[in-house]
Amino acid sequence: MTLTDILKESNNIVFFGGAGVSTESNIPDFRSPTGLYGEKKEHTYPYPAETMLSRTFFDRYPKQFYEFYFNEMIYLKALPNDAHKALVELENMGKLKAIITQNIDGLHQKAGSKTVYELHGSVLRNYCQKCGTFYDLDQTIANRDEDGIPRCPKDGAVIKPDVVLYEEGLDNDILWNAVEAIAQADCLIVGGTSLVVYPAAGLIDYFRGRHLVLINRDETTKDHMANLVIHDSIGKVLKEAVDQIKE
Repeated sequence: MTLTDILKESNNIVFFGGAGVSTESNIPDFRSPTGLYGEKKEHTYPYPAETMLSRTFFDRYPKQFYEFYFNEMIYLKALPNDAHKALVELENMGKLKAIITQNIDGLHQKAGSKTVYELHGSVLRNYCQKCGTFYDLDQTIANRDEDGIPRCPKDGAVIKPDVVLYEEGLDNDILWNAVEAIAQADCLIVGGTSLVVYPAAGLIDYFRGRHLVLINRDETTKDHMANLVIHDSIGKVLKEAVDQIKE
């Protein structure tokens, strides 16, 4: 069966996506040679990216954390690509019931998707660690002190991005919603993820539906489990399939 055939006969589709969904919006991934953890970044900062994105580092060295964070994690000009737009169309058709994403860029919502479970949080949400007041990204940027550290205007406490750092656990409610959505789906499309980051990668094991589709430029360790494996651009693949449904 083709992806178009699968989409036509499926009425409870869940999409589970990773960094590869956003690379086509010019947001770097993590583990490719040119990604955030790649060779080009090794000599740019004094510590590895995994260290600088840990909770311990954030607490101990907020100035260095935010220098890295604002330089490498924030892409204000990024726009939704064909993959995001195709998923919105599937949702509007009533076929796509949920998006589960490991990305923190908010591009699914910017494209118009409504049911999005953000496993790793979002750079668009930030909160004061003392009083709990939430700030959007523009407010967070505007409230940086002389060291570049965002501080709450109410009490001066450090503002933290609502993203899951290394050493932090996933939000249990979001994780449960993701598990429930996958368990109820008749079709699970996994796209743009190498499926090596746990516990997120383990979510695929909850799928009991009919069609498991993997779309990724490179092979994954789960390819053997899928009914359909496509090694190509996720934006191109989804757009073509959705366009064919509309014909």
